[in-house]
Amino acid sequence: MDDEPLEEWAERRELRRPARGERRATPLGDRPEHGAHVGPDAPRGIQEWDGHRWTPAGVAEDQAAAAAATGRDANARAERVPLPAFGKLPPMPEPWRPAQRFYRPRTPRQ
Repeated sequence: MDDEPLEEWAERRELRRPARGERRATPLGDRPEHGAHVGPDAPRGIQEWDGHRWTPAGVAEDQAAAAAATGRDANARAERVPLPAFGKLPPMPEPWRPAQRFYRPRTPRQ
């Protein structure tokens, strides 16, 4: 097994972590894991990263107001996402083809 050095892992982790003071919007209600497109008129909670966890920072009336409150931070988050190198992608699998033709045996008629 190829183990990654701890320093490289820590560097990648720091790149993925939000910056202190960064904000995000989350839907309020029973199912906060829904995407932004679900219930665009529903209220959103604004959360701010304090360096260790997301803390409540306010409430927005709907998705448009939440996007206005967190817009610049959303672009910064998107730029931090590392894309895989082409050499690291797995090879494309071969298409499935049957090895030999199969014929159903005939049953004798009586």
